[in-house]
Amino acid sequence: MSIIVYSAPGCSTCEMVKNYLKEKGHTFEVRDVLSNRKYQQEVEALGVMGIPVTVINGKAIKGFEPAELDKLLSEA
Repeated sequence: MSIIVYSAPGCSTCEMVKNYLKEKGHTFEVRDVLSNRKYQQEVEALGVMGIPVTVINGKAIKGFEPAELDKLLSEA
């Protein structure tokens, strides 16, 4: 399973997503959109503006949506 969390330092909602995934026992890659322009472009290519964006096996979720996260995690 591939999980990527696009975030930035100081983003409290981003921390909520990362903590939620950790509590569920999932490992994930964090991509800081402020430190790497390529990561910002990847988010824009998904058709999403803003962070956090969580991509699970190619499907993106914006914000902290536990029910949506659980749905994609169970499908993966």
